[in-house]
Order: sequence, then C-alpha cells, then structure tokens
Amino acid sequence: MSHIVHRNLVDADINALTDRAAMGLPEGYVEPRAERLADFPRLAGRPAEQLAALVEDPSLTLERRLAAGTALALTGDPRTRWDAPVMLPVPAGRALIGTPESAVDALHADSARFGVQRSWVAKECPRHTVGIAAFHLAKYPVTNEEFAVFLKDTGHAGLPSNWNYGRYDPAAANHPVYTVTAEAADWYADWLSRRTGRRFRLPTEQEWEYAAGGPDGLRHPWGDAWDAAAANTLETGLLMSSPVGAFPGGRSWCGALDLAGNVEEYTSSTYEPYPGGEVVRDDLYLRLGAYRIARGGAFNRFRDLARCQRRHGPYPRSLYAMGFRLAEDVPMTEEG
Repeated sequence: MSHIVHRNLVDADINALTDRAAMGLPEGYVEPRAERLADFPRLAGRPAEQLAALVEDPSLTLERRLAAGTALALTGDPRTRWDAPVMLPVPAGRALIGTPESAVDALHADSARFGVQRSWVAKECPRHTVGIAAFHLAKYPVTNEEFAVFLKDTGHAGLPSNWNYGRYDPAAANHPVYTVTAEAADWYADWLSRRTGRRFRLPTEQEWEYAAGGPDGLRHPWGDAWDAAAANTLETGLLMSSPVGAFPGGRSWCGALDLAGNVEEYTSSTYEPYPGGEVVRDDLYLRLGAYRIARGGAFNRFRDLARCQRRHGPYPRSLYAMGFRLAEDVPMTEEG
C-alpha cells in the first residue's frame, strides 16, 4: 500500500486542476514507492525465462517483481513478441453489463473523494444482459517495444507523447505503451493483421467488460472487493506504469492481466447510452461529442476508474494514460 496521502477532491472539477492536483498530490516532490529497486543488481543477468516467471509470481513482493521486470526489459521480454502476442480464449456467454441504477448513489459516495461526479457513474446504467460470441483477448496490453516495431515498419507519425524526444526508456520496453490515439491503436491492429495473416482488432466495450468481470459482472477482475495490491493505480503509489503482468493478483477469470490499472485501454466502441438509458452530457461528451470508450483505469488515476463497469474516454490532457490491448476473431475451425 502507498505511503502517499492524497488530498480529498470531493466536489472538485478535476479537469480544471493541474495534473498533480487532480491526482490528489502536492505540487512538490513526493517519493514514489519502489523508486529504488534493491533487488535489481541481483537479478540482472538471469535467464529471461526465469525473470519472466518472477515478474508474475504472486508470492514475491511488488518491489522484487518490478526489479525482475526491469531486468527483463533490458534482457528482452519473451512474453511480448510483437508477431506472436499471447492470446487467451474467452468463451461465448451471456454477460451482465453495466451497473444497476440502485447502486449509483453508493458507488458515487464511495468515489466522490476522488473527484468523481455522479453522472460519470450513471453512464454505466442501466444494467443489461448481452450475448458475447467467443473471441480471443491479449493477455497483456501492447507494450512500448511492440509499438516501436509498428512505427519503424510503417513510418507512422503517431509517436506516443510521453516518449521524450521520440524514444522510450529501454527499461520500460515491457511497459504498456500509452499517450496514443484510438486511431493509432486501430492502425496497429490493422498492421499486425496484415503482417501475420490473422484477424486482430480492438475489443468492443462489452467484450472488454465480459473478459474483465466475467459472466456475473464482478466489480474488479479478481472480485467485488477492492484490493490495492492487485492493480497499479494511484493507491499503489508507483506514479508510473509497470511491466506488464507485474500485478498477478489482478488476473481475470480468462487469465488476462492488467485489466485494472497500469494504463487505460481503448475499445472499438464509440460512446452511446445503454439500451433504455439516456445520453450523459458530461465533460467528455461536451468536449469531444462522440468519443471512443476506454476501460480499466491507470497508474495515475484512483481506483474508481479501475472498476470493470466504468466507462471513460480520451479526455484531451496528459493526465489520462491511454493505451490498448488486442482482441482477435476466433478462427472458423474453433467456432465449430
């Protein structure tokens, strides 16, 4: 758990605040958790396969997992090959999507201190059932190293804005890429499809929520109760992204990691009200009109954004760490 004490943001307009103020932080320096990874020198040089196992070992401390992830980034992470992403089967089923109207007030009361407005929660209503066809979902979000291959191969100009001088830190090669546009995420999926002969795309928001919360619509990938050790959100206190898979406690029922926290993830869906609902004219809608739905929360936002049902989007400021993961259509041979 983080040692950082965050300012109460109840009734605050977080999009009118500085990034640090919106994170509940003072403007001065705050030492993040795990700034010094003492285990790194002891792990550097170990075989990549051993480091990969350590990153996702729930019996280890977070600091040791992060040190293993950093060593793995510099060694070359075998878990995140750009041409062979690890794809997990998600079976067809009936999914509970959204939030009941009866739960909105309680959820808002629980998150108001993070600056959350009631309308943001109401956007998840009404709860309804959706049929989901079988598909595959990436175990991890797309990483900096994978996205760099796309940029080099295509000459695409969409550099992530957090890559200083157009490059990423080699020690963050296996961190999820973020500060990309939804269009760049789509282009990446199209490019990878052409390069591999497979059918990659972004998941719909219903597919994403089903993969995260399961058929019963859990609030978090691991269950209904919040667990700060299971996701890289502001509560964890890292104040930066983390190697993919370094929070194994956040594994969802289908085996996917980092669906809560680390970076927000674009879906292929554009915002519209759920069946029987009304358009929520919140800050996102008023600023952008139609916008791409994102899910999952991030390292620099509070836990409310990491609920499986929470609908968000790319509000145009650096505070929102927008990344993505891939989905894949199931081959006809698997569909039967």
